Formats: sequence, C-alpha cells, structure tokens
Amino acid sequence: MSVQLETNPYLDFISQEIEAKRDVFIRLSDTIWGYAETRFEEFQSSALLSEALEAEGFTVERGVAGMETAFVASYGSGHPVAAILGEYDALSGLSQRAGLVEQVPVERGGNGHGCGHNLLGTGALAAAVAVRRCLETEKLPGTVRYYGCPAEESGSGKTHMVRAGLFNDVDFSVTWHPMGYNGIFQANSLANYQVYYKFRGTSAHAAASPHLGRSALDAVELMNVGVNYLREHVIPEARIHYAVTNSGGSSPNVVQSEAEVLYLIRAPRVSQVEEIYRRVCDVAKGAALMTGTQVDIVFDAACSNLVPNSVLEETMYRNFVALGTPEYDADELDFARSLRATLTDAERNHVHDPALRDKDLADSITPPHTLSTRRSGGLGSTDVGDVSWVTPTAQCTTACWVVGTTAHSWQVVTIGKSSIAHKGMLHAGKVMAATALEMMRNPALLDQAKRELGERLGDETYASPIPEGVQPAARR
Repeated sequence: MSVQLETNPYLDFISQEIEAKRDVFIRLSDTIWGYAETRFEEFQSSALLSEALEAEGFTVERGVAGMETAFVASYGSGHPVAAILGEYDALSGLSQRAGLVEQVPVERGGNGHGCGHNLLGTGALAAAVAVRRCLETEKLPGTVRYYGCPAEESGSGKTHMVRAGLFNDVDFSVTWHPMGYNGIFQANSLANYQVYYKFRGTSAHAAASPHLGRSALDAVELMNVGVNYLREHVIPEARIHYAVTNSGGSSPNVVQSEAEVLYLIRAPRVSQVEEIYRRVCDVAKGAALMTGTQVDIVFDAACSNLVPNSVLEETMYRNFVALGTPEYDADELDFARSLRATLTDAERNHVHDPALRDKDLADSITPPHTLSTRRSGGLGSTDVGDVSWVTPTAQCTTACWVVGTTAHSWQVVTIGKSSIAHKGMLHAGKVMAATALEMMRNPALLDQAKRELGERLGDETYASPIPEGVQPAARR
C-alpha cells in the first residue's frame, strides 16, 4: 500500500538557502575544476570541500576507509541518517580551456573534469548544507552526512567505503550526475573488475641475439588478440576494454623485458564479471606460456551493479517536478548552440529523450518511463551501485551540458565553469535536499523504500567485489 503524501513544505526554504550561498558554491566548483585531480590524488579538492563543510557546522572525519582523500562530514544525531554522495575526481588527458567552442587544452596531456565531478561534489555539498540548515531551523530529528567519495573514475572509492562499513547505519542515500537532460537516473549499471596484467620477460639485442630474449610486449599483444577472440563467446551485455599502460620502452632494437596492460571487464552482475575475469586470466596465462614470459595478475578495483529503488526515485521525481527547471538567458542559449554545433550528427541524435533531439539545452524534465532502461540493462558502471546494495539509493540528473554531449569529452570540460553548468549544479542540490527532507520527515515512506530494497535483494546479501587485501592506490 502506497503512502499518502503532501507537498513538501521545505521547497521554498531549500531554494532560498542554496540561492543565498550560490556564489560560495560556484567558487568551490570552479576551484575544483581548476585542480582537476585524478583518482586518489584529490588532495586539494577533498581539503577544500572538507573545510567548507566545517565552516557550515559539520564535523568532518578525514582519511576514512584507508583513503587519504575520502571523508565523511556529519551534522545532527540519531536516525534517520541521510547520506548525500559527492565526487570530485577528474580524468587524465582531458585538459581543456573553459568557455570555448573549440578543443584547446590548458596543458597538453593534462587532466580535466570530463565527467563534471567538480559540479557533482559541490552540488551534493549544497544539498547537505540546505538539509543541515533545515534540521537546525525546524528542530527536526536525524543526521545528514556528506560522503566525500574519491576515485569514482576507475578507483571505486565508494566500494571501499561500503566494504569498511561506513554505510551500515545509513537509512537512505541520494546523489546526482551532470548530464544533458533533467530527470531521474533509472538505468541499471554494469558491475566491473579492473585488473592489471604485468608481463615479465628477458631483454636482449633484437638483431644480434633475439633468440636469447623473451618479449613481454609480445605477450601483451597475444593476450589482447586472445581476448578479442573471446568477445564472441561472452554474454552480449558484457564489455571488455583495455589500455596498454607500459609497452616496455621506446627502443625497437631491444626485446622488451616488461610490459603491462590494464583491463576493465563489465557485465550486469558481479558473478558474470567473475566468470569472464577467470577466462581473461586464462588467456593471459596462455600468452605467457606462448612467449616464455611470466605474468603477474594485480586486482585493482571493482564495483557492483545498481539496485534501483522506485519509492525513493518517485519521491525524487515528485520534488523535481515541484521545483521545475532552470531558465536560460540569450547568451547562454547562444553558447549552447555554438557548442552543440561541435558535436557529430551521431552525437546530436544520441539523446536520452527524443523530445530533446532538436534542442540545444534541455528545458523540461524527462518522464521516468522515457529514461528507464532496466529491461535492457545499462552500459556504464558506477560505484554508487555498491551503496545501493546496502541502503535505498536514488540519483537525479540535471542539464549541465548541451543536448547530446557524451561524458568524458572536451565539451564537458569547457562547459564545466559556465553559468549553464552552475544553474544545473545548484538545481540538483535543491532536488536532493528536498528528497532527503521528505524521506526524513516521513517514516512510513522510508520504511516502504527499505522494504523494496529487501524485496529486490531477496536471498542475496552484499559481498564486496574488491577482495580483502586489495587497498586503494593511485597507480599499481
């Protein structure tokens, strides 16, 4: 039986609180954009956010779950405990100047916020601050926590935090992601493993005595060929990616004594990833046998698939509709039009909502049924999935990018300091804060969300996909 709900009475309060501090939040986001720190090296970004939360009355515990750049900021006491998830890591190789409609790096080969995590972490902070102010002003019971989550990009920081038990007493969690549309994220995600395969051989003169050498680079190439043949014989939903991270040097007249390849293996369930991973390991061992080399298999990171929660998602959608969407001025629309012109036809047509195909900026909220891809499964991965196994979790998206923009692109970086992105970030903060407060003041609704999670899991229990002993590291 569904819970009868009234309009959230805190919508105006939340909007006023976030708008009153908009300049503070924008400065935080833009500063993190400039730091552009990659996984487990977000020292400046995490310090900046921690200090901002302390200034807002939160108690901050730094260096949690064995990660120097992870933290948990808390305000209040007792239950319900609301978790708001923030990220702040950038991507390598995506350096780009802000506000341009052409690809011009700040530093060639440098880092850039190609997934908008400068916005993500700050928008979540804005939500936490608004909830904290409401708890204090309205004398409401409960605790709001901001989870400073490093290394979402290929490091699975949240998976380490879940494994450490940091979400064990959380009643629900909310987060968001910058995108090119407004809506509730309802797609499944793929579980994944990320693994290094490090080959060791014997160096030799490639002309005078090649027979004395054993090429580690040959082993990497043979492994990659073998895995390419494997692709035909795994489930269609699986994805296997790789990057050669060490080719053994730049001298072709030397037989390479070491070489390394990093694999990312994805599938809808952790058990399916595990089965494919074992087969990939067999291919690596075969490549080592063929080349007379040795291979070290080094597990790096992993995350679980998302467990959806309709109760929490519907609550978030209802509050999103009540809050509406941002409005844009002529300059913002002109910039969006020019930036969208840099996309390919395929990108412009690859949109989540067909109604947006001919628009440069999303100006409406896409209905949940339009975005839902649960039956077919999602194609990306996120460590939010691990959180969703232990507590009801929901995510919204707001239009911070032009329609059709793909994540991990220079267009995401260039728009990341614009007023368009700022408006989307602040609006996401309002949606998350409104959702959190509605759940916190309605015990029956929260119980319903928890029951749904239990029903979805059935007899399954959470098991961390990261083996014990594997610790976070910037590079292995």
